[in-house]
Amino acid sequence: MLLRYAAMLRTTDTPVHVMELLRGRGLRMTPQRLAIVAEVFRTQGHISPSAIARRVQGEMPGVNASTVYRTLTLLEEVGVLQHSHLESGAEYHRAEEAEHVHLSCRRCGSDDALSLKEAAAMQDLIRKRHGFEADLTHFAITGLCTGCAAATA
Repeated sequence: MLLRYAAMLRTTDTPVHVMELLRGRGLRMTPQRLAIVAEVFRTQGHISPSAIARRVQGEMPGVNASTVYRTLTLLEEVGVLQHSHLESGAEYHRAEEAEHVHLSCRRCGSDDALSLKEAAAMQDLIRKRHGFEADLTHFAITGLCTGCAAATA
């Protein structure tokens, strides 16, 4: 039920709404947790846990990385964030921005995105051949970007 409530809030999520969701789970709203949530809302696009930790520690030196990781996990549990596995490791992004497949260049590290509409044929093929409902947003497809592919040709 909490996840359903979180999904309804996605389009109007604010740090205050998120804090209410976390309070609803019986969690205390510590200054550290508030700082992490605020940083998540300031960050656009992908959110690296280590980058969030560095930024929050810059403002509040007492925040340790484990607090950041636990808070990001909580934010995912309530439907605010979603994570993907990229070449550089796990990264988070706001749940409303999760409707894409990551394309990651293994040579230069550049990232691009493929819409779920564009990836539908691959999803259909997996479903037809294996009866498997793939979540293509959870990982990155690695390969070579246009520039790196041309350089190796």
